[in-house]
Amino acid sequence: MKKKWLSLFSLMLAFTLVLAACSGGGEESSKNEKGDSGENPAKDRGNEIVVGVSSEPQNWDPIDTFLLDWSTVATSVFEGLVDRTLDLEIQPGLAESWEYLDDQTLEFKLRQGVQFHNGEPFNADAVKFTFDRLLGEEGQKGPQYSNYTSIDSVEVVDEFTVKFHLNTADPVLLTKLAGYGAVIVPPQYVQENDDEFFNNNPVGTGPFKMTGYKRDQEIVLEKNPDYWKEGLPKLDKVTFKVIPEASTRLAELQTGNIDVMKRVEVAQAETVKESSFLELIDVGTPTVFSLRFDPGQKPMDNKLVRQAINYAVDKQAIIDEILSGYGHQISTYQSELSFGNNPDLKPYPYDPEKAKELLAEAGVAEGTTLDVYIPGNDGNFKEITQAVAFYLEEVGLKMNINSVDNTTLISELVPNGKAGHMYRQGWGGWTLDFDNTAYLMYHEGEQWNPSFKDEKVEELLAAQRATVDQEEREAIFMELTELLHELAPELNLYQAVDLYAANSRLENFQPPHDDRMRLEEVTVK
Repeated sequence: MKKKWLSLFSLMLAFTLVLAACSGGGEESSKNEKGDSGENPAKDRGNEIVVGVSSEPQNWDPIDTFLLDWSTVATSVFEGLVDRTLDLEIQPGLAESWEYLDDQTLEFKLRQGVQFHNGEPFNADAVKFTFDRLLGEEGQKGPQYSNYTSIDSVEVVDEFTVKFHLNTADPVLLTKLAGYGAVIVPPQYVQENDDEFFNNNPVGTGPFKMTGYKRDQEIVLEKNPDYWKEGLPKLDKVTFKVIPEASTRLAELQTGNIDVMKRVEVAQAETVKESSFLELIDVGTPTVFSLRFDPGQKPMDNKLVRQAINYAVDKQAIIDEILSGYGHQISTYQSELSFGNNPDLKPYPYDPEKAKELLAEAGVAEGTTLDVYIPGNDGNFKEITQAVAFYLEEVGLKMNINSVDNTTLISELVPNGKAGHMYRQGWGGWTLDFDNTAYLMYHEGEQWNPSFKDEKVEELLAAQRATVDQEEREAIFMELTELLHELAPELNLYQAVDLYAANSRLENFQPPHDDRMRLEEVTVK
């Protein structure tokens, strides 16, 4: 069955590549071995770049969004107290240093000489205003509020010192402060303008300031001449073009109208590689995908069945054949980029005979049908689910695949335990700390955990949240991941790899692991 599926997929893939190759337009009169004229159509653009993105958030107020599309652009406009490098290392941002005075008191020493794009000074009052707003009536209406509820109050000690008083220990607070929900905003500017104005005219302290915005069309950023990092940014201007269709983004890239393409599709990768002036760049992400089990339904309440399904599926073949190798196997439901990932824990190997043994031991009858729910708009995952169905049929199980609207799936069916025996689960892990994933996935009573519960898991989840000692937390996570690997709450499929394409005129461009594009060091030649 595996060979049959792989052969069938290979034919489909070849046909897709032929179509992709044919979609590039007519023949050119003179082409090099790469298949194009060899001349870079963007070579005369000057000291600026154009980035093609699929969508934009339509609101630039940081308390109003949790969308990655926001971070792609606004990371260049706003900054937080704590920063994260492109290699995901925590480093000082608008705070030069910090210290835990005790488990519930965190003191920051702020950077001096920084100003907002409108000329307002950055200081302790701006920090207090930002968090009073985030945690107050206005912020509570937005999606960012719940991430920062461990903060009880912010105290101004002096002009460049603040204390965060916490209502409970929060070992993930620093990494959350490096996220985009807690960026610092200018008090006077926010108070003088109404909400709609700030939504469309954001002001921060970042390396670029937003000087133009046409909804669903383009966002224009220009160099901040007063940026506190000397010599940065190096570009004069960055324009983000909103181009929803991947095929159109690729065409714009090929003709030189954009310099960077975000979200290159797997089927487009070879076309990019064949160009003499384009580079395909892949980057691992925190996002992982699984088919999650509902232990509230038989036979998924038996861990032997859950383990059997993990043995039954060749995850690497799916990655190689459907994702063209752009993915990584995972042992538990987290990326290798996550703090708490266990590098010594290996994914379930492909072993259909072992799967059959476990199903027999669990008393599961051959031909048992499992209902599976997936989003109807995710054609790529539909292919993956069909491949899983082939593998399960090989060990005696049948899958009934149901396609539904994604919002219905995650907002209604999953929380109410009505998403079948298995359902698609994708998770970004934005804090890069397993707490964010593990607590929301495995803690009893959470919205996206309708039925999984285990006393030892609960004990370990509580223990890692009770301390800010990272070595102690890491040891707890190693024990937790081993336990979750045994309990197998999901069929872990892969860690996502994002594909970007960039014009060769760019230098020092590094795609982000977490969608937060950093452009201050980018130059052009």
